[in-house]
Amino acid sequence: MPRISALLLSGIMAGALAADARAQVPPSSVEIERYTGLLAAAAGGDGDALRAQLESGTDPDVRDSYGRTPLHVAAYAGQHDAMAMLVAAGADPNALENDRYDIVTIAAVANDARTLEVALALGASATNTTSRYDGTALIAASHLGHVEVVKILLRAGAPLDHVNNLDWTALIESIVLGDGGPRHTAIVALLVAAGANVNLPDGSGHSPRELAHGRGYAEMVRILEAGGAR
Repeated sequence: MPRISALLLSGIMAGALAADARAQVPPSSVEIERYTGLLAAAAGGDGDALRAQLESGTDPDVRDSYGRTPLHVAAYAGQHDAMAMLVAAGADPNALENDRYDIVTIAAVANDARTLEVALALGASATNTTSRYDGTALIAASHLGHVEVVKILLRAGAPLDHVNNLDWTALIESIVLGDGGPRHTAIVALLVAAGANVNLPDGSGHSPRELAHGRGYAEMVRILEAGGAR
């Protein structure tokens, strides 16, 4: 297999990174200022206001204009007590907003390990298919180089070989969207050790080993070969 063009891979990486940056949309400061009721209480972590709203019968899954529930808003803000109160009141821990992000993927993209642990403890699933890319929180975290988040997701049973609509797995994204440095190399090692399929190719038929070799990522190649990559 010829070496993969570095220019081509750079273009793919830039496009995917830009798309990912557009995909997840936290509430803006303007939106937060305009929130009322349960959404405002969730954003500010105001326990008394949350309790009053919930006791008055407010739907715990009320949505803002972007389809975010108070639980999404609380997760973006790292308001852990508010998250727990909302789920105890019946909020769906696996709800998706307009771009199909759940609280697990929100925390994973933000590299917020504590919020991720809270989300999982509240019943959110690491197996959800999320985002406009039909991906998972593990794919997003692997792409972004969030090592501790990847460890948490692996312990939570995140699907190792899920293929998104770019025809990439978490292992492939850690290679083609990573920088070849220590964080992404560590994630490759974690995924291989967890049992990821080291020979599952991308949509063009390139194996993880070929993709790593094409970018000159020698340590990734070594890890992959030790795991049985061809």
